[in-house]
Amino acid sequence: MLPKKNRANTREVEEIFKKGRFLNSLNLTFKYIKTDKNEIKISFIAPKSVAKLAVKRNSLRRKGYNILKKYIEQFPTGTTGAFVFKKYQDDASIIENEIKTILSKIN
Repeated sequence: MLPKKNRANTREVEEIFKKGRFLNSLNLTFKYIKTDKNEIKISFIAPKSVAKLAVKRNSLRRKGYNILKKYIEQFPTGTTGAFVFKKYQDDASIIENEIKTILSKIN
């Protein structure tokens, strides 16, 4: 799991959705803003339209955080963002590939 200091809180996520830019992939959307802070804060959001059961939504978020832990240093400093799942994807390697492609688009 990603440390709490690297996860965006509710206020930051609301600001991201109001002011942020976004990048799309097949199963994920990354909405983000650049800040002046020297922090990287990223969260995962799994809406009810993706999976009705909370167990499945939480497992998606957990998989995302575990994958993101490997790549958190590659994000530019001052990035605050949220990955939003579009479809239910049980395969972690597909999620990892999409995070890599989104990361390459940011840099």
